[in-house]
Amino acid sequence: MNRMERKNILLTGASGTVGFEVLKQLVEKDRYNITVFDQKTKNSVEKFLPFKNDVRLIYGDITNPEDLKAIEHIDVAIHLAAIIPPLADEAPELAHKVNVEGTLNLIQQLENQSPKVFFMYSSSISVYGDRIDNPYIEVGDPLIPSEGDAYAVTKIESERNVQKSALDWTIFRLAAIMGNHKMSKLMFHQPLDTALEIATPRDTARAFVNGIEKQDQLSKHIFNLGGGESCRMTYDQFLERSFEIFGLGELDFPEKAFADKNFHCGYYKDGMDLEKIVNFRQDTIEDYFEMEASKVSTLKKTAASIFQKPVKWYLLKQSEPYQAYKEKDQKAMKHYFN
Repeated sequence: MNRMERKNILLTGASGTVGFEVLKQLVEKDRYNITVFDQKTKNSVEKFLPFKNDVRLIYGDITNPEDLKAIEHIDVAIHLAAIIPPLADEAPELAHKVNVEGTLNLIQQLENQSPKVFFMYSSSISVYGDRIDNPYIEVGDPLIPSEGDAYAVTKIESERNVQKSALDWTIFRLAAIMGNHKMSKLMFHQPLDTALEIATPRDTARAFVNGIEKQDQLSKHIFNLGGGESCRMTYDQFLERSFEIFGLGELDFPEKAFADKNFHCGYYKDGMDLEKIVNFRQDTIEDYFEMEASKVSTLKKTAASIFQKPVKWYLLKQSEPYQAYKEKDQKAMKHYFN
């Protein structure tokens, strides 16, 4: 395929976990002209250095329409850039500015300069809200974000803007994407009996990359993206395995450390709809645990094992449900507990 026949691909959010996997897979294909639009940070500059001869790099701020003017003649746009939790919940105005206004800015630039573009948008399982009592999820289900979930609200608004645009589009609602996760206060927001379906970053990336050549089948449709039955377990089982891998022993936090409600996740009942078209699933949840285990050296695991009590104490200090319970904060307790 000569260079004139190559599709021009735009990728936003390439410095993120999924975005970086998309970038690597696009470069490996060696059949696309790739434009990366990202913020200029120490992290992004270092990450993109090995690809400087393979892609066109545009550094800018998606909330500034002027920065987007260098984007033109695009055939397919994979839009992954977003403010995600916990920052999205801590700074909802920033999340709205980037996730909603930034997406609208990008849509308008593409409508003006690349009106025939195929716009692939990354949404989230969070749009369905709390599904503890009804964990099997389908695309047509109502979008009811959990109380206080600013991220989900931005994704719902952006989905609507994508659908109202003059562009051809598809939307993938991503399940829990597990890879490069750090333990944070968010781990306590999720009820232990949550039905959890994950997907690995590389499988998720494969769905977007394979989707480039499946525009006809994806066009104007929304899909649930998850790893399928081999990527499912309950959240407490997931944490138990994770703690074992990191050398942290048993999951023995006190009562009320974890919330009972107002999170998200579940099992995608219609997840095969996307798999049949783009054939992206290669990893199982066991593959995920193997990947995580390979990152933990014997030294790190031994150290964690020795210091597991102070580590767990430190983690528990970050549990907002537990703090609400201890302080008898009635409003917060009502949010976190049944």
